[in-house]
Amino acid sequence: MATTNDLKNGMVLNIDGQLWSVTSFQHVKPGKGAAFVRTTLKNVLSGKVVDKTFNAGVKVETANVDRSEVTYLYNDGTDYVFMDPDTYDQIGVAPKVIGTAADYMLENSTVVLARHEGEPLYVELPASVELQISHTDPGVQGDRSTGGSKPATLETGAEVQVPLFIETGEKIKVDPRDGRYLGRVK
Repeated sequence: MATTNDLKNGMVLNIDGQLWSVTSFQHVKPGKGAAFVRTTLKNVLSGKVVDKTFNAGVKVETANVDRSEVTYLYNDGTDYVFMDPDTYDQIGVAPKVIGTAADYMLENSTVVLARHEGEPLYVELPASVELQISHTDPGVQGDRSTGGSKPATLETGAEVQVPLFIETGEKIKVDPRDGRYLGRVK
């Protein structure tokens, strides 16, 4: 248990049997009336985002979420298999838990796996991942008023928009949260 005064970004709360991650919070002390805390919460399992207001000092139940670095090994057709580098235990994780992160995971890459009471909740990727382009059409200079972009297929099968000068076989940095091109890798 914690109070609303202890809230921090990333903290996971157990509200009505569901796990919610605090994405933002603000302590508000109006000129008249009691203080309160305005929060934005994201459901850990479904991804739903809600705004919730708590009275200041109210107790909220926190959830114990263990985050550990694991190595992605392979996809066995039904689950994604990860390995704990300390114990060499293999952990099978369902595709619905992985979500869009699967588009940016290469075999033998290190990710953070969050678990609650041993049950996998979600996978966190680094802020940027380096992936090779397996196919993109040649860039054509043409009629456009701003810098152009074209679709490119990455080695994982994901498709991202890249500048016209990027060619097949190049390594690029991509933001796995939204699939945005960040730059070339030297």
